[in-house]
Amino acid sequence: METYTPGYSPLAAAFMVRRRLDPNGAFFLSHLKPGIRVLDCGCGPGTITRDIAKQVSPGEVTGADFNADQLALATREAKAQGIANVEFREASVYDLPFADDSFDAVFSHALLEHLKEPVKAAIEMKRVLKPGGMIGVCTPDWGGFLLAPPSEELLLAFEAYKALQNRNGGDVYCGHKLGIYLNVAGFEALVMRSRYENYDPLTTIGDFLAVNHEEAGEPGYAATWRAWGRRPNGMFSQAWVSCTGRKPADAAKR
Repeated sequence: METYTPGYSPLAAAFMVRRRLDPNGAFFLSHLKPGIRVLDCGCGPGTITRDIAKQVSPGEVTGADFNADQLALATREAKAQGIANVEFREASVYDLPFADDSFDAVFSHALLEHLKEPVKAAIEMKRVLKPGGMIGVCTPDWGGFLLAPPSEELLLAFEAYKALQNRNGGDVYCGHKLGIYLNVAGFEALVMRSRYENYDPLTTIGDFLAVNHEEAGEPGYAATWRAWGRRPNGMFSQAWVSCTGRKPADAAKR
């Protein structure tokens, strides 16, 4: 059973709905053509998924996630916005309820770093991808973050959060390993890129991390993040790594 460290608190939900295809999925924009069929694995509240649907219309997009509440929210918002070419399905990334060779492209943002078996997930994404189809995955890498102002207390809280996610079965250093995962899964023509995301105001990320520590029974670290987020002249610069790849055109023959 996977443990999703950010959780599903109201604050976590508000944090996730900030994400959009641009900038979070901009690395995959060139592969999103009108008319194609796309799967978004770990879609959460569906903000990026709906943007993908607009990009590939009249093509069809399916968002998959294992949290029913997130999917209900995603579905309501799609209907409210009149986006008819998107659907949302409850599913495990290890056992996707789709036939082989179903999608022209598979996208996944901020999922693999929470998984115990990211290569297994990549293999399953490859299964549902058509031969010659493209995959795009993106995850933070906590080895490249920049935080200011520095302090011993902040460093301890930073290390404690990394330990928390790793205890839950994830890998905070997943980002620079994406190329390895996709290569082992059988993808080719791999391209890795990185970018930084800066949070403003700092309370956006400080309070978010604090809630995770509170839910884990670590109030001291939570207090550190909350206090730091309210200091002037601070910075939380998050390193994101993306990797695109192609399923071999002759994969069906192998």
